Amino acid sequence: MSRPFIAVILILLLASSAANAIGLGDRDKGHAYVRQFCVECHAVEKGEMAEVESEIPSFQEAADSEGMSQAALAVWLQSSHPNMPNFIIPPADVDNIIAYILSLRTPK
Repeated sequence: MSRPFIAVILILLLASSAANAIGLGDRDKGHAYVRQFCVECHAVEKGEMAEVESEIPSFQEAADSEGMSQAALAVWLQSSHPNMPNFIIPPADVDNIIAYILSLRTPK
C-alpha cells in the first residue's frame, strides 16, 4: 500500500472516531437518569445553577467548565467526590449522562 492511501485511511478512521465521540450517548436517557438519581444534590436542568452557598456544582457549571470534555466527564462521573455517597453509575448509563451534560454547554 502506498503512503498516501494509508494516510487517507487513518484520517477516515480518526474522523469516524470523532463523529462517534460527538454522538456518544442518548441525551434524553441521560436526562431521565440524572432527574431520577442526581437532583437530590445537583442542579441538573439547563440554566439551573447551584445554590450560592453550595460547593456542589450544577451540571450546567460542569458543562461550561474550561477543558470539560467527554473524557474529563467520564473520569468525573466514575470518581468519588467529597461529601458524595458511594454511588456507582452503571457503565451503560455513563455515555448517556455525558451526552446530556455536554448538551447543556453554553455556546461561546
